[in-house]
Amino acid sequence: MFPIIPANSAAAATGPNDEGIFGFGTTGSVTAVTNLVSNAGVVSSDTAGVGTARSAPAACEFGGDKGIFGFGNDGSVTAVTNLVSNAGVVASDQATTTGTARYYLAACSFGGDQGIFGYGYVSSATGVTNLVSNTGVVANDVAGVGTARNALAACEFGEDEAIFGFGWLTPSYISLTNLVSNAGVVASDTAGVGTARETLAACSFGEDEGIFGFGTTGSRVSITNLVSNTGVVSSDTAGVGTVRNYLAACEFGQDRAIFGFGNTGSKVSITNLVSNAGVVASDQATTTGTARSDLAACSFN
Repeated sequence: MFPIIPANSAAAATGPNDEGIFGFGTTGSVTAVTNLVSNAGVVSSDTAGVGTARSAPAACEFGGDKGIFGFGNDGSVTAVTNLVSNAGVVASDQATTTGTARYYLAACSFGGDQGIFGYGYVSSATGVTNLVSNTGVVANDVAGVGTARNALAACEFGEDEAIFGFGWLTPSYISLTNLVSNAGVVASDTAGVGTARETLAACSFGEDEGIFGFGTTGSRVSITNLVSNTGVVSSDTAGVGTVRNYLAACEFGQDRAIFGFGNTGSKVSITNLVSNAGVVASDQATTTGTARSDLAACSFN
């Protein structure tokens, strides 16, 4: 028997996405410009900014094929969010904001079609999280689990789970991680593996694995740490590409990834592709888009 599908209904798109988007950040002044990433990893020229220009937001996929940028600092700490369509079009600010306003937080998808914003900085580090429904609605705060911290990163793994990792809690760099179940429940701390650092980036690759990369230990690095499809973080892989921090990363081409932009001491638009085996390539010869740092990225489509 074939399943009966009610009229006017369709299964939500799930699984790896084909394209990506970098957005927002600072050039020295906050910006809302975005740059699309094709399914071949080609970064497009700037698209004029839509929504409140800000730095240090976070972004994640939701609904299987759409994205959301949220939170950040526009001169004051904000909880504003902007949805991204499955064509990569960024919408104006959502009328309603939810959750504790903060910046230097992280976000990732989980459960196949939902997302989560977590941790960050208000007037001090926090561990609160906010779930994102499969229609892009941001939920109220969930009390923090695990060590409160900021300047961390997060990514999906195992197709429907996620992980927050690394970061900063005065006066220390952190390497511990927190797993997120496919129901969006954040677990207590897992002892850190890899070099403790902050202002790094993370994303999924290979359809069910993840990667943390770059950041600073007090000195900028390009080391990476792979995340298995069961959420196990590997020891350091020697860095490839220009050392930098305050960068962003996202999936593209369904099973590959890209690290882009950041700060080397100057704002840059450098990018590094990641193969479906988690191998980071040297800097791409051509860079595109406004050089900036403190931005965010996610996949869509």
